[in-house]
Amino acid sequence: MTAVIQKPISQLKITWPLLPDDFILPDDPVENIEHPLIANGLRQSVVDSELIQDALIVSNFALCAAVDDRTICKAPDWMYVRPVQPWPHKEPRRSYTPHTEGTVPFVVMEFLSATYGDEYSVEHTEKIGKWFFYQKVIKVPRYVIFRPHTGRIEVYTLESECYDNQNPDENGRYLIPGLNLFLGVWVGTREGRTGNWLRWWNMAGELLLWPEERAENERQRAIAESQRAIAESQRADREQQDKESAQTLLEQERQRNQQLLARLSALGIDPE
Repeated sequence: MTAVIQKPISQLKITWPLLPDDFILPDDPVENIEHPLIANGLRQSVVDSELIQDALIVSNFALCAAVDDRTICKAPDWMYVRPVQPWPHKEPRRSYTPHTEGTVPFVVMEFLSATYGDEYSVEHTEKIGKWFFYQKVIKVPRYVIFRPHTGRIEVYTLESECYDNQNPDENGRYLIPGLNLFLGVWVGTREGRTGNWLRWWNMAGELLLWPEERAENERQRAIAESQRAIAESQRADREQQDKESAQTLLEQERQRNQQLLARLSALGIDPE
C-alpha cells in the first residue's frame, strides 16, 4: 500500500493570475431553484444604496486563484467584493481574481440543499474543497453557510487564518463588516416561495426592503397622504359651513332684534 503524503499548507504556492480566455468554467446545472431567489433577494435590498458603487455582487460566479500553478475556481452562491477595478471589456465579466482585479471579498455565502457538497471540505491535495479555498487560499474574512429548508445560519470569521464560529447578537443576527449591515433570517413569501430568507438589517435595526416592499410602502404613504388631504378638505368644508351657519344665526338674531324694536316703537315704548 502506498502512503499519500500531503504537501504542507505553508508550502503551497498561491498566485493570482487572470483567468485565461480559453479556460472552460464548469457549467453545472442549478440543483435548487430556491437558491437563485435567495441570492437575488440579498442583492436587490442593497441595489439602491452606495454599497452597489464600485462593487461586485454576484451569485454562482467564478472566484479564482492558482494553487501550485493550477487554476482553481469556486462559485459561491453569493459574493460581495468592493472595490473592484472597472471591467474594460465589452463581453461580460465571467470571473474574479482577488489582488489582481480588486480586493478580497468581504463575504461569501453557500446555500445548502438537503444533500450538500464540499462546503465544509478542507481537502487541498486533489480536489480543493470550498472551506479550504475560502479560508486558506482566498482568505475571505466572512464565510456564511445557510440551510434554507431549516433556517439555520452559520457565520464564520477568519481569526489567525482559521475560521471561528461567530455568535449572533441578541436579535439572532450577524454583523458583516465592510457592508456594515447585519445578516439574519426572515420568514415570509416572495416570488412564489414561502420559507426562510437571508436578509439585511442596518445599524439602526431597520430591515432593508426589497423593491416591491419599497413600492408598497410608497403606495401606502400615497394612500395615507391622499386620505389626509381628503380629511383636511373635509375639515375645511366643515369649518366653512360652521362659519356660514354662525353668520346665518347672527343675521337671524339681528333681524329678530330689529323686529322687536319696531314693535316696541309702534307701541310707543322706548327700548332704552
